[in-house]
Amino acid sequence: MVVQVVLVHGIRTSATMWRAQLEYLTERGNPVTAVDLPGHGSRMSELFTIDSAFETIDKAVRDAAERGPVLLVGHSMGGLLSIEYAGAEDPPPVAGFIAASCTAIPRGVGLTTYRLLARGFDRLPGRGQRIADLVLDRTLPPETRMDFGAGGYAYDAQDVALRSLSVLDLLAALHRIEVPLWFVNGQYDQLRVNERLFTRVAQHAELIVIPRTSHLVTAMRPRVFNAILNLALTTLEHRQS
Repeated sequence: MVVQVVLVHGIRTSATMWRAQLEYLTERGNPVTAVDLPGHGSRMSELFTIDSAFETIDKAVRDAAERGPVLLVGHSMGGLLSIEYAGAEDPPPVAGFIAASCTAIPRGVGLTTYRLLARGFDRLPGRGQRIADLVLDRTLPPETRMDFGAGGYAYDAQDVALRSLSVLDLLAALHRIEVPLWFVNGQYDQLRVNERLFTRVAQHAELIVIPRTSHLVTAMRPRVFNAILNLALTTLEHRQS
């Protein structure tokens, strides 16, 4: 059976962040679903809640699992949510998991600081979008430059989503994950802070660090990230044979 792929985006962005991966997976012949979480992208008008986010991921995974084994891929906030989801006490039908740019426990001083920075940007003219655009212009290649913002930016969902992440028990979830797991981080990613802890707790994890790359690994080095997708898919294909 052909491996199915479910992609879960990060905070503020939407399913459009995965355009390079959608193109690659389609060419490879793997059916793929890129979800929009509540309050993001095509669902911008909806209220973000942690339960509705899990419902969105679960629906996409279970629909895909009817057609074949599922590789779940999450980035940043989507990765944190997917860790909790994949490591549920009643395991969902996930055959493999890529957790990108999300090896940090979203609690305490780190989370508080991030929320304060986000609120500070919200108070700037245009909610700080000019600064964000400048950073993207200088760090992303032309072919992916527009992908993060193509579905709009979920400013209004940001603070409630960040606050919601504090309830996640990621270490317990990681310990329960029994499927192949790949942590993927950029060399300069600020969310590498608990990288060693995560890899120690997860029983079936491999860590891949992409050199000269920041938090936005999928867009900054799309070909490298697609090669990691190929690694995971090939692993799952061989496990079926």
